[in-house]
Order: sequence, then C-alpha cells, then structure tokens
Amino acid sequence: MSITIDKDSELAVLPERIRKFPFPFANDFYRYSANVEPANKDVATEAGNWGAGLIDIDEFYHEELADREAILKRDPSRMQVLPHMRTAVWDSIATLLPSMAAENPEIMSFQRDGDTCRWQNSLQNLDLEFTMGDDDSLPMEPMRFLGTQIQDDIVLLDVRENTMWLDAGLVTFAADWSFGFDVGMNFLEIHGPVPRVKEENIITRAEQFLLRLQPGEQFRRTNWTMTVGRRLDTSTETYPEWGPDRGTIADDPDMPNKLHLRVEVQHLIRLPHSGVLMFLIRSYLLPLSDIAKVPSWREKFGHVLAELPEDMAEYKGIIRYRKAASDWLLSGKSAA
Repeated sequence: MSITIDKDSELAVLPERIRKFPFPFANDFYRYSANVEPANKDVATEAGNWGAGLIDIDEFYHEELADREAILKRDPSRMQVLPHMRTAVWDSIATLLPSMAAENPEIMSFQRDGDTCRWQNSLQNLDLEFTMGDDDSLPMEPMRFLGTQIQDDIVLLDVRENTMWLDAGLVTFAADWSFGFDVGMNFLEIHGPVPRVKEENIITRAEQFLLRLQPGEQFRRTNWTMTVGRRLDTSTETYPEWGPDRGTIADDPDMPNKLHLRVEVQHLIRLPHSGVLMFLIRSYLLPLSDIAKVPSWREKFGHVLAELPEDMAEYKGIIRYRKAASDWLLSGKSAA
C-alpha cells in the first residue's frame, strides 16, 4: 500500500516561528543589492507569510525585551541620542505607537488629543498617559521608552550636507558591528567596509534613494547573516563571548540545531515632522533544523552558501562553517 504525503498539509502545521519567518532568498545564489520595496506589503513564502505590518510582535516579545533590558544595564552606550535629535525621537514615538495600535487593536491602543496621549499595551499591563514632547511625562528617556515597546533596534539618521548622519539610536542586537563606534559617522563611512558595494555603486545609489524619500514614506529591505545559538547580541563589543563559536560549530554534531540563519527586516521611514530617516532593524533567527522543514528553503539556502563568493562569506563571518552548513542542507539528512 502506498501512502501519499500532502506537502501543503505538512507546511500548514509548521510552528509560527517558521510560517512567519522572512526567508530572504528567491534564487540559488546571493549578491548584494538594495532590494528595497514598499513597506506593509504581505509577502507569501513557501511556508507562510510575513510583512503585512510595520511592527511585528511575535512569541519572542517578552524574551527579547528582557534581553534588551539586560544588555542596556550592562552597556548603556547601546543607546545614544545627540542633543539635536530629541525632536526626532518624539517624532518616532508619534509615528510608531499609532501604527502599533492600528495593527494590533486587540492588545494595544493609542489615543491622542492635542499633545495629551494615552498608550495601552496589554502585553505589559501598561496604561500610560503622557504629553507629546515632554520628556518628564514618560517614566524614562523617550528613546529608552520606545525600546521597551518594540523588538526592533532603532537608528535615526539626520539629513544635512547632502548626506545622512547616524546621530541617535538604540541598538542592542547588532550583527557584528558597533553602534557606539558608528555614532556620528555619515552613511558612506558606515558602509565603507562592506565588500563589493563600492565597486558596484550600491551604497551611493541607496544613499540617493533615501535622500529622496518624502516625509511619511515607508520602505523596507532584508539583510542576512548567520549566528551560532539563539543570540541576538552579536555586537563587536561582545565578540569574545560569541566569536570563538565560529571556529568550532562546523564539527559540532548538533550544528543543525545550533546554527541559525539570521534575517534582518529593515524598515526605512522618513519621519513626517523632523524629516529624519528612521531605520528599524528587526532580527529573526531560525536554526538549520527548522529551515530543513521547508524543502525549497533547504535547497535554496544550501546552494546560496555553496556558491557565495569568498570575500562575501568572509565579511559575513561564515567562512569557517559555510561548507559544513551547505553540505548538511543539501544532504537531506534530518537533525538529531
């Protein structure tokens, strides 16, 4: 007797972390590109869908916000706001809280009457009245408060001298870079170390695109790398804690469960009042063992890793284990 397996039924019972994962590869190869598209557009994948809203709230909400709190206590420099950016921080609050309430009306609410605001977040049992623009009306600094409500990292770029300057932000989940080091740099300086982008003029084109954004416009893009363990804070400052794992994971029998594809969904928003550019960086982690549950993802990612040019693999920090990961994905084996 033969048994027919319904692949659609198999995918339908996948856990939410897989069904909502923003798998970034459309092809069997990858090269740097701006890959910018309008925000708030639902994207169908082979496992489910993602991207219908601006701020994604998922099963890791409390875990990730607690992680952020612990990181900021250890290293307050992960949040910096240069004095002239205070207005932009309030512009960010005025933009994001109404959006979150509109996208999640069953758990969040935002009302505003003039400058008097009321924010309710049932996930935190929070019912807060504050005055827009008044720092003292919040229980903590405005940027810090915003970081307690969303899982995204926040970067604010001031626009002057025909370019953009990283002059404020809250970044606890950096992927192999240092927010503290980059504060005060302009857009081209920040992206200078990335291989190929200068020769292919990608960053210059991206800069010009962002400078043309009109107030209120919202776009997004994805970026990816890999991380050992379910660890969001892989900043340069904490390299001694996670860097050595890159040299040992290829020989670890539990590699499929420990090695994660890390995808950033980056929202690009021209704030409506200050004109500052807001980058929201939401990071997602999915182990190879979960990726393998979606056959097309397994094959595509395996080929991407195998074909990726050496300089790009080196920059992403995956050079020492990408072959082992690719071999496992393309072998069709199951995780232990």
